[in-house]
Amino acid sequence: MELFNGRPEDLSGRLEREIRTYDYLDELGIEYLRTDHERADNMEACNEIDKVLGVIICKNLFLCNRQKTAFYLLMMPGDKKFKTKELSAQINSARLSFADPEDMLKYLDIEPGSVSVMGLMNDKGHAVQLLIDEDVLEGEYLGCHPCVCTSSLKMKTADVIGKFLPATGHDFRKVHLVGED
Repeated sequence: MELFNGRPEDLSGRLEREIRTYDYLDELGIEYLRTDHERADNMEACNEIDKVLGVIICKNLFLCNRQKTAFYLLMMPGDKKFKTKELSAQINSARLSFADPEDMLKYLDIEPGSVSVMGLMNDKGHAVQLLIDEDVLEGEYLGCHPCVCTSSLKMKTADVIGKFLPATGHDFRKVHLVGED
C-alpha cells in the first residue's frame, strides 16, 4: 500500500460515490492523504491500513431504533468495543440495533463495510444523527473510507468537524463510550 496526496489521477474503475467524495472534499478545500487497498470491511483489515495512514481508522456503525424512525452514525475508535446499552442510555433511545443495508443505501449511499462520515454528504434530508465518541474528537487526525471500502483517507479531525459537517448541514453529538465489559 502506498500513501498518496489527494484524489487518484486515474478515476477509471472507481465508483461514482467515491469520485463524488473526492469532488466534495476538493471543493471544500480539505486536504487528505489516501491509500488504495483490497476490500477492507472488517477491523482486522483496517488495522493494516492504520499502519500505512499513521492513524486509527474510525469504527463507523450505522444504527437505528426498533421502529426505524431514528438513524444514527456512530464514530468511535476502532479498538474500542461497542456496547449498545452504554450508548442507548446517553441518547435516550432504547432497542438500538444495526440498520439494514437498504437503509445505508437510502440515506448515505453506502454499502456494508464502507460506512463512513463521508456518507453524510448524501443525506440531504438530514435523517441521520451523527454521534462521535470523545476519543475520536481528541485525535488530530482521523481515518475513514471515501464511501467505498477499497480506499481509505486520513484527514484532520478539525477539517471534518469545522468544514465538512457544516457543508453537509449536519451537527454531531459527543458521546462517552467506555467499551469495557
